[in-house]
Amino acid sequence: MQVFKFGGASVRDANGIKNLASVLKLVGSANTLIVVSAMGKTTNAIEIVIKNYFNNKAELQSSIQDVKKYHNQILLDLFTNEKHIVFKKVTLLFEELNVFLKSNKSPDYNFVYDQIIGFGELISTTIINEYLNTIGLKSNWLDVREYIKTDNYYRSANVNWEQTQKQISATFNKSILNITQGFLGSDSNNFTTTLGREGSDYTAAIFAYCLNAEHVTIWKDVPGVLNADPRYFENAQLLNKISYREAIELAFYGASVIHPKTLQPLQRKEIPLYVKSFLHPEQPGTMVAKEMSLEPNIPCFIVKKNQVLIALSSLDFSYIVEENISEIFNLLHVYKMKVHVIQNSAISFSVCVDNVYGNLEVLLQQLKAKFKVMCYNNVSLYTIRHYNKPVVEQLEKDKVVLLKQLTEETMQLICE
Repeated sequence: MQVFKFGGASVRDANGIKNLASVLKLVGSANTLIVVSAMGKTTNAIEIVIKNYFNNKAELQSSIQDVKKYHNQILLDLFTNEKHIVFKKVTLLFEELNVFLKSNKSPDYNFVYDQIIGFGELISTTIINEYLNTIGLKSNWLDVREYIKTDNYYRSANVNWEQTQKQISATFNKSILNITQGFLGSDSNNFTTTLGREGSDYTAAIFAYCLNAEHVTIWKDVPGVLNADPRYFENAQLLNKISYREAIELAFYGASVIHPKTLQPLQRKEIPLYVKSFLHPEQPGTMVAKEMSLEPNIPCFIVKKNQVLIALSSLDFSYIVEENISEIFNLLHVYKMKVHVIQNSAISFSVCVDNVYGNLEVLLQQLKAKFKVMCYNNVSLYTIRHYNKPVVEQLEKDKVVLLKQLTEETMQLICE
């Protein structure tokens, strides 16, 4: 049993979908599950639909039409017969979307987001499934929401592993080629949930764990896991081998190639993870497995943009102790702030957070009741694993460093 994940970049157009089929023909498609993301930038386009639903109803249908046009062009490029069943199936999905938009009564943004955003994955897998069957690669379409069960923490749902294992064990046919959606699940009321942005990798890992897969391969537009994001760093190098531990560290600090939650279930069953290029599927890529030394052993760079640094100090020069820190973290939890760095002294406490849910202003108001507060918006968080003096000096050059933290293996800088 093998599990493949194809991201949006790999299926952004008809040629990408044809290439996916070529990859399957090259590496084999028996006993295989493919997990697929929304096509290209569809998730971003559907986020505009959601924004218009709440704030600009006049533009709502126009933004839906943009998503339709994009997928319709891919359909026309793939299927010469316009009476093919796939056209009707995609039309029905858009009709289902419109029914939800007209009937929804919930004002909860996060709930509405999850009910709408998943149509990208439902449409992409429907198109790809029909295309594979048309060219003779017989595949079976699965609705992932019937298999991955979660709580109702919308936009970042937690997997109910016992229920998910039960669902997968009961009905999943390992012996054929299956295709399903990444990123999605459902709660106990069968409402759609999502596993967090870039959660399709996690979907692949969940299935691999529950199916005792031989390995998981994430197919990307890069040759494998690089030691730095080439968008921000020059001369990025391929990492041939990484241990689970090292990969989890990199993911925790924000390396975008592997989703932070992906590695944990794979590690528990020692299922190897490969990250390979869908443009060059014959190349070995990167292997992530148990007790592997980093190869080559070089510094690894991670940058997270658009972060927020909050610096707190006591109003009366009293110590910031356990009780204060507990209260601060409770507020960070209540307002759903993703914490990346903390640093404290006797009378100060600094925290670097990701304001994913847009709750920064109300959090700051709460904090100002008890602390002197300074807030730095749009800062960048740089993390270097296996740092050395020359790379630190190079990174700090021409930057205003607001906070610096070093451990034996890792250095973090927060810069304006």
